[in-house]
Amino acid sequence: MDSITVVAVVSIATAGITTGIGCMCPALGEGRAVATALTSLAQQPDASATITRTLFVGLAMIESLAIYCFVVSMILIFANPFWTHVIAQTGGK
Repeated sequence: MDSITVVAVVSIATAGITTGIGCMCPALGEGRAVATALTSLAQQPDASATITRTLFVGLAMIESLAIYCFVVSMILIFANPFWTHVIAQTGGK
């Protein structure tokens, strides 16, 4: 296997792992945050406005992690900086 093929295989595998883990972990975190918020709302219904507002801010921050992982995987697939480096080193062979 030449170096361009190795970089392509590693980049695609890394993008897949990044997308898989980067979507799975925030989803688990969001589920846990919602479950905890519902428990808190059941115990203290008077604080619903504060709990709901804090929940939405927390969910947005958790979701940003999944978006960042998606962006990194798209960069690895479509705009891979490693490919340009390898092609420049090998002379495009």
